[in-house]
Amino acid sequence: MSGTRAVAWTAHRRRWLTVFAAVFAIPALAMLAGCRPGSAPADNEAVPVRPTEAVAQLVDDLRRNDLSAYARHAVPPELHVRLEAAWTEGRTIWPLTELPLDEQLPAMITALAAPDAEKRLMASYDRQFAGAERELRSAASALGLFATQFISNEPTYSDDEREHYVQLAAALSRWGQQAPLGDRKRARSALARLAAAARLTGLAGEGAFAEAGMEHGLVRIAPFLDRTKQVLLGYGLDLDAALDSVELTLVEQTGDRARVRLQYRLADQPVDTMLRLERRDGHWYLSDLLRNAEAAAGPAPPATGPAEPAGTPPEEDAAGEGERAAAAR
Repeated sequence: MSGTRAVAWTAHRRRWLTVFAAVFAIPALAMLAGCRPGSAPADNEAVPVRPTEAVAQLVDDLRRNDLSAYARHAVPPELHVRLEAAWTEGRTIWPLTELPLDEQLPAMITALAAPDAEKRLMASYDRQFAGAERELRSAASALGLFATQFISNEPTYSDDEREHYVQLAAALSRWGQQAPLGDRKRARSALARLAAAARLTGLAGEGAFAEAGMEHGLVRIAPFLDRTKQVLLGYGLDLDAALDSVELTLVEQTGDRARVRLQYRLADQPVDTMLRLERRDGHWYLSDLLRNAEAAAGPAPPATGPAEPAGTPPEEDAAGEGERAAAAR
């Protein structure tokens, strides 16, 4: 790669990584399937009894493209309420915070939704990437190594997350080395489709996510995530196939703690990792996802103590004092 092109790639790679990574997330499942409008909780919704059933429910939510249900099933009701408040206050966009480069997601939606996005981004693509298949393959390999180093040294990840993400980075790096990312015709179509989907979200502009709130925000991000899924399929990355390949095995369960083995294939590469779960109020939840959601929600409000017994009203107390003084005289 020439010096000029290398500098350009460094400057623009985060933008393109966001486009192609935007559907990956939710640490327990590794990828986020395309999303359509969420549904309200069913009155007869089954409650998973076993740890593997809890994970399978989340997989099913994603396979059915119901991100609202995923958010509902991923955390306890009290935490869900706190996350809704934090979203409205602009402090988080959970569960989208589980996505790689989530901090750039609102800005990316805004950039893609701009009236001239297709023309402007295509011009940038032509300058930097069109026909540069060899350079893009090299960049995909280098980014895989960079991602592995970053994951290995990132202190906020648990050991399970770190093991999982390293495998993801390897699978995605291999996919990137084979995908036709330098195909100009394909890129033009992809940008047009992503821009149209970004506009449909109504989430462009500063504060748009907070104004929408968590429930409506998750519904309105649906067209963009679903379209991204389709675009990635056009580049040879089939997320539905990855979700369909999920296999879950209970490794151990001790009281309210459990470990589940998660296996699936992403970009024709095997991923094999462990998940830790914990039981709260009879429900099983992924421990890493709970930890991340708690951090996103912020500190829980202080518990309200029992009300103190009401004292004697001042006027009554004053009247009583007067009567006692009169009696003494």
